[in-house]
Amino acid sequence: MTQISTNIKETNADDSEQATVEEIQVDTESYYNNSKTYWSTVVPTVDGMLGGFGSISFIDIRGSEQFLKHLFKQKPAPGRKRALDCGAGIGRISKELLLPMFEHVDLAEQNEEFCQAARSNLADYGSKLGTVFNSALQDFAPEEGRYDIIWIQWVLGYLTEEDTVQFFIRCAKGLTRGGMIVLKENFTTNNEVDIDRMDCSVTRPLLQMKQLLNQAGVRVVREQRQSSFPKELYPVYMLALRPVIKN
Repeated sequence: MTQISTNIKETNADDSEQATVEEIQVDTESYYNNSKTYWSTVVPTVDGMLGGFGSISFIDIRGSEQFLKHLFKQKPAPGRKRALDCGAGIGRISKELLLPMFEHVDLAEQNEEFCQAARSNLADYGSKLGTVFNSALQDFAPEEGRYDIIWIQWVLGYLTEEDTVQFFIRCAKGLTRGGMIVLKENFTTNNEVDIDRMDCSVTRPLLQMKQLLNQAGVRVVREQRQSSFPKELYPVYMLALRPVIKN
């Protein structure tokens, strides 16, 4: 599981598949295996991680950097000791965004070739690079109370709704006091779920994602749309999340 769906472009209604999400995800094992098989054919480069849109990487990172700086001004602000990069691919986000801002960064990525590339790409950071977990997110559980920021970008489209909810529940437990989850994702504009049968992923409406977050017991504390992306791409939003405080 890695950075971005091949379905980064908006889907034309006339070209969309007729199968429903329920139909393609009914066998979750096959669904996940198909996605894993697809990504095993992708070259471990920035362009590969971004589905041929490597040119947007700089704009993407600058938008994320601005968003993170706003979060550090929140009260209470998240710490800057340790971050987790989920669906990390070859470590693009860790290298350009997280490692310059945090003392230590761990990565979680299911493709072993990408994990090896990340270890190589980030070797110059020495002890700042923590553990590179070779794990799919539907199986991954962050250590409780460990992370100031858990960064999740362009990867949740590969998880079923149930696994998405459960993953957020586990991530919430993985936060330090004052910690935040940051979700950066493509969203549809037509309130429908778009299906990419090539890489076995879905793109959800923002409202549906917020419903899943509510089920997981996390709330949105800041929301911002990524600017300056090409118009033919899906809208991309950044959501800062914290666990709902229980009375």
